[in-house]
Amino acid sequence: MRTARDDTTPRRAAPLRPEILAQVRRIQIRTQRMVTDVMAGGYTSVFRGAGIEFDQVRDYAEGDDVRAVDWNVTARTGELHVKQFMEERELTVLFLLDLSGSAGFGTFRRDGRGAPVTVREVAAEFCACLALAAQRNNDKAGMVAFTDRIELTVPARKGAQHVLRLIRDALALQPAGRGTDLALALDHAARVQRRRAVVFVVSDFLTNPVSYDRSLRLLARRHDVVAVRVLDPATRALPAAGLLRVRDPETGALRTLDTASRRVRAAYAARLEERSAAFRQSLRRARVDLLDLDPSQGLAGPILRFFRMRELRSAHG
Repeated sequence: MRTARDDTTPRRAAPLRPEILAQVRRIQIRTQRMVTDVMAGGYTSVFRGAGIEFDQVRDYAEGDDVRAVDWNVTARTGELHVKQFMEERELTVLFLLDLSGSAGFGTFRRDGRGAPVTVREVAAEFCACLALAAQRNNDKAGMVAFTDRIELTVPARKGAQHVLRLIRDALALQPAGRGTDLALALDHAARVQRRRAVVFVVSDFLTNPVSYDRSLRLLARRHDVVAVRVLDPATRALPAAGLLRVRDPETGALRTLDTASRRVRAAYAARLEERSAAFRQSLRRARVDLLDLDPSQGLAGPILRFFRMRELRSAHG
């Protein structure tokens, strides 16, 4: 049976070898610099104030938004009353991090050398960046790591050490599962996160949207949900490289593809576009924003464009 764990010391975290510690430190330095130099003010203007909570019911005053009318109280008293809300003083940021087998895929090499940057590493950098931004604003950050089961639940807390722990787990936690169950993760988040939060679902989203469409809509009714899609550039098209023996990283299934065939490449592209269109439609139904990340492009540009999009939309009502 798939179960959730709520730990402060994950039993399946990888041993913190020197290279892991060095990688955590590099991500911390790189993302801290970006938060300070590039994202200054962006996080605050986009996400601060997104959470509101009910304060009281009061008499209607001229100029009040009719959408705030409390019709139950109005019917009971015979006089117009409106609901009054107040901005929550602190925000909670929750990361739903996909650690399935496909997260280990990577082909892009920084500066053309070294080991390929995996989807998981880019996802970890993104989580580090937003967790550090939350820390600077005295907000809480938490994480749910998942595959085809809930691997780890880290309750939202404040503090530099807590953020460091999130970065470490995002990079080093050894998952027990290999598959993907997004519906399970979304439903789990809805249960454990009762107060309104900004929920970043960080995944390659290569699974069928039908499997999680309802869960996504239910979660988005209560929280500000953002889909962060991390895709390696090699995933977007098959190379014309002749016969390729490929393995599904989640099921282990092997298959031989004739990538020299235009028909095979066209069928792959059509299937990918069909799945991507269904994914975007699912997001629209749930009113969930999309942030696309590509290991070959870095984080700063896509994050800043996403912030600007949200700011412009907010300015135009």
